[in-house]
Amino acid sequence: MTTNTIVTSDDILLKLCHSVAHVLSHTSASHVSHAGMVQSITRTRLKPDLGCFSIFDGGFSGLVVINFSASAAIEIYRRYMLNMGMPEAELAFSHTSDEVGNVMGELMNQILGDFINKISKELQTSISQSQPKMLTINKELTISIDANLDDPVARRVSFKTENNHIFYLEFAMDKTEFIKLDEFEYDEEFDPDSLLEQHGQNGNHTATSNTVSPWTKMADKPAIASQLNDVDADDLLDQLGI
Repeated sequence: MTTNTIVTSDDILLKLCHSVAHVLSHTSASHVSHAGMVQSITRTRLKPDLGCFSIFDGGFSGLVVINFSASAAIEIYRRYMLNMGMPEAELAFSHTSDEVGNVMGELMNQILGDFINKISKELQTSISQSQPKMLTINKELTISIDANLDDPVARRVSFKTENNHIFYLEFAMDKTEFIKLDEFEYDEEFDPDSLLEQHGQNGNHTATSNTVSPWTKMADKPAIASQLNDVDADDLLDQLGI
């Protein structure tokens, strides 16, 4: 008899931490890491300077909050925009800018999308998320969020950017366990960009090899007509093999 694998709420939190680190590192072309220790808390809160939250439900219910310091938000925002090819002169400098809030909200959406994709494959369940909400918060204000959880487990994890700016993930969900009863295979992972590039290269190769006519190939070469002024008719016929 095999021992059943049990996935707890903290295991799910670890998957979320991996999604945060992976998405922010990839999109900002920098290194974002999370602490090896997790803090048990009584409730989640939106805190200064920039707070973002999203509620999810389905196979289990929960709440994700990310509280960015101004310096962490600006660093991630600017690295992300520069990685996207935006000129540095056109970027915002303040975390209170609407553009910064919009970008951080979009990154939160990508994080949750990555997390939900992993959960659906590894735990064989389905969850959905609400649209992430981003708030610029005054230093004197802390907002508590009630997610109506029956038996909540709340945790806080610290993250660090490449320039050592700190931000925090707060996570609350119903206390639950997933127990693996039978073996199953994960869906094969693939990178859509790599797949499109591969098909594009194959398609270009096929078109060049099989479908392009000799006349089209000749069009890519220097036009013979441009040489008529320098070469007489007999020489031209010799070049053409006539």
